[in-house]
Amino acid sequence: METRTLEIGVGAFVAAGLAALFMLAMQVSNLSGFSIDERSSYTLTARFDNVGGLKVRAPVSMAGVQIGRVVAIDVNQDTYEAEVRLAILNKYNRLPEDSSASIFTAGLLGEQYIGLEAGGSERYLQDGDRIRLTQSALVLEQIIGQFLFGKAAEGISQPAEKE
Repeated sequence: METRTLEIGVGAFVAAGLAALFMLAMQVSNLSGFSIDERSSYTLTARFDNVGGLKVRAPVSMAGVQIGRVVAIDVNQDTYEAEVRLAILNKYNRLPEDSSASIFTAGLLGEQYIGLEAGGSERYLQDGDRIRLTQSALVLEQIIGQFLFGKAAEGISQPAEKE
C-alpha cells in the first residue's frame, strides 16, 4: 500500500512538471494569450532594411501595450526590402499617419517585436496603409564589425610613435 501511494505521488509530480514545461513552451513560443482575427483588426505594412530575427506572430506594441501582431514577413521584389504586415486591433484605430515603427529586442531569449511610436499628424492610418518611418533591427554582428573596422582604420591612420 505504501509503495502504491509513493508511485501515485511520483506520477503526480511528473505530470505537474510536464504541465509546467508545456506552459513555459507556450509563453516562450508566443502562442498563448493574445489572439487576433480578421474581423477585430485592420492591416498595416512597414518596410525594413533588415528584420533580424523578427518572426510571424511577434507582438506589436505601443507605449508598452500590445496592440497587435505580425501576420506576414516577405521580401518586396521591387525595393529588396523586408515587408512586414501587421494586424492591429480595431480599438487602436487612431494611429497618426506619421507614426514610426522600430524593431526591438525583449527578454533574455532575444525575442524581437515591433514598437510603434505615435506621430503628431491629425490624419490616421487606415486599413492597408503603410508606415513610412521605420528603423530596422540592430544586428549584433554588424555592430561588432563596424566597431572593429573603425578601430582598424584608426590604427592605420595614426603613424607609429618613434622612441
